[in-house]
Amino acid sequence: MAASTTNLSPLSSHLSKPITNKPPFYLVPQTLLNPLYFPLKPLFRTHKPHCTVSSKNPIADFFPANKPDPEPSFIPSFTDDDKPREECGVVGIFGDPEASRLCYLALHALQHRGQEGAGIVAVNNNVLQSVTGVGLVSDVFNETKLSQLPGEMAIGHVRYSTAGSSMLKNVQPFVAGYRFGSVGVAHNGNLVNYRTLRAILEDNGSIFNTSSDTEVVLHLIAISKARPFFLRIVDACEKLEGAYSMVFVTEDKLVAVRDPYGFRPLVMGRRTNGAVVFASETCALDLIEATYEREVNPGEVLVVDKKDGVQSLCLLPHPEPKQCIFEHIYFALPNSVVFGRSVYESRHVFGEILATEAPVDCDVVIAVPDSGVVAALGYAAKAGVPFQQGLIRSHYVGRTFIEPSQKIRDFGVKLKLSPVRGVLEGKRVVVVDDSIVRGTTSSKIVRLIKEAGAKEVHMRIASPPIIGSCYYGVDTPSAEELISNRMSVEEIREFIGCDSLAFLPFNSLQKMLASDSQKFCYACFSGKYPVMPKEVKVKKVGDFLDDGLNGPMDSIDGGWVRGPKNIDVEKEIDPLYQQSKI
Repeated sequence: MAASTTNLSPLSSHLSKPITNKPPFYLVPQTLLNPLYFPLKPLFRTHKPHCTVSSKNPIADFFPANKPDPEPSFIPSFTDDDKPREECGVVGIFGDPEASRLCYLALHALQHRGQEGAGIVAVNNNVLQSVTGVGLVSDVFNETKLSQLPGEMAIGHVRYSTAGSSMLKNVQPFVAGYRFGSVGVAHNGNLVNYRTLRAILEDNGSIFNTSSDTEVVLHLIAISKARPFFLRIVDACEKLEGAYSMVFVTEDKLVAVRDPYGFRPLVMGRRTNGAVVFASETCALDLIEATYEREVNPGEVLVVDKKDGVQSLCLLPHPEPKQCIFEHIYFALPNSVVFGRSVYESRHVFGEILATEAPVDCDVVIAVPDSGVVAALGYAAKAGVPFQQGLIRSHYVGRTFIEPSQKIRDFGVKLKLSPVRGVLEGKRVVVVDDSIVRGTTSSKIVRLIKEAGAKEVHMRIASPPIIGSCYYGVDTPSAEELISNRMSVEEIREFIGCDSLAFLPFNSLQKMLASDSQKFCYACFSGKYPVMPKEVKVKKVGDFLDDGLNGPMDSIDGGWVRGPKNIDVEKEIDPLYQQSKI
C-alpha cells in the first residue's frame, strides 16, 4: 500500500471554543490518583522532535470525489454469533526496543475484541510508520511487516466496526499530519455526537475520508489552539460525548485517555525494563509480561515521554462512572481484571445466583462455549450437579463456507457446535449461556440438544434480558429486534423451545456488585442511557444473522437505521423493570 500524508484543513477560529459545556481539566500529582503508585522519575534522556510523517494508513486515500457522504454507503459486516460485539481493542507501548512486536502480541491477546481488521503505528527517528490490514492479527502481520515498524514506541488496534464499514480505510490506528507535526490514534468506543461534530467541521471546510467517528477526533486536534500537544487532546475531548478509550502517539509522546464515564476499559502496566504499556484488558499485559499497575481513571489523560516519565492530567471527577457491565458478562476474557474485578469470579458468581434463584431438577449442567463456561461452572458447583462438555465448539470455522445444495437445517450452528450424545442422551440438561439477543441461535441450540436425545432442556442465562441497543461502542441490533424487548420470558421460552428459561435477575446483579453497582452502565437492560443517544446509527440485521451465515452484501435490506433523536425510555423499558423502578 502506498505511503500517504494527511493534511487536515484548518477551520475558522470559533471551533477552538468548546462545543459542549464540560468541566475543565486540572493537573494532579500521580500519587493523589493512586496512593499505592510509586513516584515516577524520568525514564530517558530528552530529544528534540521533528515534524515529519510517513504513513501507510489510508486516512486520506481513495475516497471518490463524487461521493458526497460516506454514511449512506455503510455496509455492515457480521460475525458468526447472535451476540453483541465489542467494537475493538487498543494497545500502547512506550520505551521498549521491540515495541511493535510486543504490540503485535498484545493484539493477539485482544483478538476476541475485534476480528475485522488490525493495525500498528510505530515511531522511529521521529517518523510515524503504519501497517494496517483487514482480517485477523495473524493475517495482517508477518515478520516482513513487523520489520518495517522499528522503534521504542507503538500503538495498535483490533477492530470490529460499529461506526463505519469494514473497508481498509477504516482500519485503525489512523495517522494524520497537521501543521505542528503528526499524530496516530486508536479508539475503542463510540461517539454519540459524531454526526453533529462532523457536520460542523464539514461546514467549516474539513474533508472526511473515512466513515469512522474516530476521524472527528483528529480534526478537532488539528483545529485546536491549545498548546502543548496534549492540551490539544484535552481540548478535543471536551467536545466529545459518548464512549472513548484512546491511545495517541506523536513523535515523542504516548498519550492514553478515557472518557469521564469510563464506559470502556483501559489499563496501565509496566515491563521489567521500565516500558509503559496501556491496553484494553489485563490479558494483553499478561502475554507480554507486563505487570498490571492500575486502570486509567475515567476522565484521565496520561502522558508518557522521555523527559517526564508518566504525567497525569484529569477532568474533574465524574460523580457516577458508568462502566459497561457487559465486559463482565461477555466481552472480556475470563483471565482479565476489568474495572478492578476478576471477570472469572464475576461470571462464576452469576452462575451461582442462577442456581440459587432459578433451581431445577437436572442430571447435568453444560455451557454454550466459550462465553457460558464459567457461569456454568458456578451453576454446577452451587447446585451440586456435575458439569460436563455437552457441546463441543469448532474453532476452525471461517467467516464463509459453502452449504450443500441439499439444505441442512441449522447449518451455521451445526458447523460451530457439536452435541455430545453420551453426555446428553436421556438426561435432564441445564444449558448456561451468557445472553440472548435475538433468540435465533438459542432456538437452534435447544433443538440440537434435543435431537441428541436430551430428555429436558432448561436454559439459564447469565445476564438480565437485553431490551435496549448500546450506543457506546457495542454492536447490538436495533431495539425492535431484541427478543426480550418484544416478548415476555414465557414467550421467549416458547420461541426457543426449551422446558424452562430463567435470566439473571437484575436486582441480584446489582446486589452482587454491592457498593460498585452505581458505577456500571445498565442501559441495555433498563433503557436508561447515561449519555442520551441523539443521532447514532445502529445496525439492523434482520434475518441476515440467521444461522450465523454471511450472505452477499447487497442482500442486506436497510443495513443501518438512525437511532432515535428522543428515546421514549418508558416504551423501551420492560414492564418488569418499570415495576422495580430501575
